[in-house]
Amino acid sequence: MTVLFVFIESTGILAPIVFICLHLIRPFLFVPVPVVCIVGGILFGSVFGTLYSLLGLTILSVIFYVLYKRVPKLSSKINQLKQKWLGNKVNFTMGQISILRLIPFINFHLLSLCIIDVTRNFRQYTKGSFYTNIPVALFYTVFGQFIREFSTMMIIVILLSLTLLFYLLREKQVIIKWHEFFKPKAGRSYY
Repeated sequence: MTVLFVFIESTGILAPIVFICLHLIRPFLFVPVPVVCIVGGILFGSVFGTLYSLLGLTILSVIFYVLYKRVPKLSSKINQLKQKWLGNKVNFTMGQISILRLIPFINFHLLSLCIIDVTRNFRQYTKGSFYTNIPVALFYTVFGQFIREFSTMMIIVILLSLTLLFYLLREKQVIIKWHEFFKPKAGRSYY
């Protein structure tokens, strides 16, 4: 993440385009939305950082919509994820989705699927995505603007700490194989 931060900062006039593209590749890098928005606040300030984040998140939402509608395998996997986390009959309002987008641990695309469920067509979906992306882009970008006043080293430490915190607070699962769980310990007899 630090390398991306330095790269974006060094691109000069192309920095906004590179930053918007960072939003588009963010899911493949497993970087949470708030971290990218904070970087936008640090690099561009509150106003432009929010605009660039909003643009990047909305383009990402549109790409998700197109892929969801055109790739059946992806739609079935996303629907399984939704059913596992939210159940069958969940209908959030746009306001609820906006609030849920502020929570860093909730999957961005899962909430995009909820928007698909409450809208009737592509135009409504795009409008809903835009409006639900405003709070997350604004809140975390303004936070990034505040930490902009810190030294570069302090900013890097804060971003690395946030990334580490997001990683450490993820859901952890331990899988123990059946034969390993019931394997007798050496020297003990159970008969």
